[in-house]
Amino acid sequence: MLYLKSIELTGFKSFGKKTELVFDSPIAAIVGPNGSGKSNVAEGFRFVLGEQSMKSMRSKRGEDLIWGGSPALPRANRAGVKVVFNNSKRLLDIDFSEVVIERVVYRDGQNEYLLNGTQVRLKDIIRLLAGANIGGSGYQIISQGEADRILNASPRERREMVEDALGLKLYQHKKAESERKLAEAAVNIDKTRSLRRELAPHLTFLRSQVEKIEKAREMKDELSAKLADYLARENAYLTQETARVKDEEHARARELRDAEERIAAARDELERHASAGDRGEHAEKLAALEAARVAARREREQLVREMGRAEAALEFAERGGASPEEGVVPASAARTHAQRLSMMLAEAEAKESVEDMRVALRAAREEITRFIGTLGEAPAPAGEAREAHAQVEELARKLAEATETEERAERALAEFRRSGEEGREARHEAERNMLTHEAAKRELTGKLSAARQKLEELAMLSRRFEEEVREGVALVGAAVRGWENAAIPEGALSEERSEQEKRRRAIERLKIKIEEAGTGEGEQILREFTQTKERDEFLARELADLERSAQSLKTIIAELEKTIDERFTEGLKHINEALAVFFAKLFGGGEAKLEVEAPRVRRGAARENLEDEDDALYEEEEELYAGLSISVSLPRKKVRGLEVLSGGERALTSIALIFSMSQVNPPPFLILDETDAALDEANSRRYADMIKELSRKSQLIVITHNRATMAAAGELYGVTMDSSGVSKVLSVKLEEAERVAK
Repeated sequence: MLYLKSIELTGFKSFGKKTELVFDSPIAAIVGPNGSGKSNVAEGFRFVLGEQSMKSMRSKRGEDLIWGGSPALPRANRAGVKVVFNNSKRLLDIDFSEVVIERVVYRDGQNEYLLNGTQVRLKDIIRLLAGANIGGSGYQIISQGEADRILNASPRERREMVEDALGLKLYQHKKAESERKLAEAAVNIDKTRSLRRELAPHLTFLRSQVEKIEKAREMKDELSAKLADYLARENAYLTQETARVKDEEHARARELRDAEERIAAARDELERHASAGDRGEHAEKLAALEAARVAARREREQLVREMGRAEAALEFAERGGASPEEGVVPASAARTHAQRLSMMLAEAEAKESVEDMRVALRAAREEITRFIGTLGEAPAPAGEAREAHAQVEELARKLAEATETEERAERALAEFRRSGEEGREARHEAERNMLTHEAAKRELTGKLSAARQKLEELAMLSRRFEEEVREGVALVGAAVRGWENAAIPEGALSEERSEQEKRRRAIERLKIKIEEAGTGEGEQILREFTQTKERDEFLARELADLERSAQSLKTIIAELEKTIDERFTEGLKHINEALAVFFAKLFGGGEAKLEVEAPRVRRGAARENLEDEDDALYEEEEELYAGLSISVSLPRKKVRGLEVLSGGERALTSIALIFSMSQVNPPPFLILDETDAALDEANSRRYADMIKELSRKSQLIVITHNRATMAAAGELYGVTMDSSGVSKVLSVKLEEAERVAK
């Protein structure tokens, strides 16, 4: 299968004009005189396949790759090389049956890569080609003078060439890409950790502030609940108590008005009794009644004395006029006197006041004195019995009238005194009623004052209540007004006020704690904390992702290294087997072998230990590597090292090694630029035979001056250069020429 279809060079080095080489044979030979530009074709392959070393393309800068101009053809501003691959068997991992890879360089040094006409990155080209075991600087392109490059290379470089030949370049590229990503991940991990370390103190501070805010919110929630309960209870108490005290005030005011009316009535009654029982008028009337009684008594007593004398005279007259003995009192007169004296003493006993009793006793003493005075008086002259009897009857009549008058005076005096006593009792009762009503008024006045004072206290509590509501709204929001529609808490109207006061003090303490918490910028702090926390969590996730990615990359690298080692070991075994065959063919015997050297430590520059300043500088270990050495044993010679080989022997050894590597993992094509230049005729024939054998597995493009090599090719491209300095190509298909010749 021929994978390489053609190459097109435009303005590249000596190909000033567009030149296309189409490859239809397994072996294509490019021939021409020295300096005609044959090697520029090989370098065109290097260029388009992504070679970055100007030295490998015999240039110093990108501008040197562009046609510089001649008298016949002006210089170009760009150089481009286009390679066309047959991708019908999906040699390249892309869904096209034909793949065109093009690279263009401009005079300013800018490069442009195109894949089927679409601009892509160099990385994309390298990765695509690596999957097909193709590389711009690989072993499959051997430039002029580089035939023994693999022999002159260091063990490490030689190993890299072998790995490239074994198709491990894709793995190496993946490993390098993974190592690059791992290094980037390590840098990002350090940056992320550094960012988290920077955020940590601020986040800790914000967390403590948020904890305070959360605690303040909890306290606010607690305050809201307590305030709702407190305000509901307080509102119920104030509403009920205000209504009760107002009713009490109205009742006490009404009772006070009634009491004042009763006091006014009692005062009128007292004034009426006072005016009715005037002391001066009463005393005068009493004295008049007393005087009337005394006068009636004296008159009666005088009549009693006269009656006594009259009765004595009558008795004397009836006895015949005999004169009584001196000092003898008639019995009737003595009885009359005794009766009157007994009545006077009885009246004295009945007196209530001492003064009245003295007046009565004085009257009794006067009666006794008067009676004693009558003992020495002589009886009235005797008269006729009839006249004496008439006188007695007249005196008896007068005495009866006088007694009746005295009794009326007594009754009038007693009645007056009784009415006076009743008046005094009525006045005293009025005074007592007035005092009672005034006491009741004072009591009602006190109760009314207490009720009004209670109303003032309730008004003050109401004002405090409104202030507490405003403070509550300011602290916990308008939700605190939920108490307005809430039911009255159980026991709110029957509990002691001390319990409500305890609630109020607890709420005040809670308010102080909330104010001390200082949550004025709470929302801003919460927002900043949330943003910082989200950033920290994002960084934590990023760090975890990076660490997982780093671990995954380490795993991938380890797996790639394992795969590379396994394939390298297996491939090296096959290379040595093929090398033994090719070496024996070229040298007619002998032996050549690639051997893995012992691992070596590659050390980097010394650096300072940042973790411990007291430690000395040390050399950092970079990596372990095991290069490849070549052992050679020529037939009929005791030659063991590469250093003692002649130029031809080195060329044959290089060719054997290159062909051996090509046989193990055949590349799609090989480009050999005068690798047979140092061979003699016999070895040239062997070289041609080996090329034919290689062409069974890989397409070969051979730049040569050797006729044996030309004879092995299926088509020849002749490169010439005229006086204009522009390389031109002529093609001859030998198979067609042979058919024509026959």
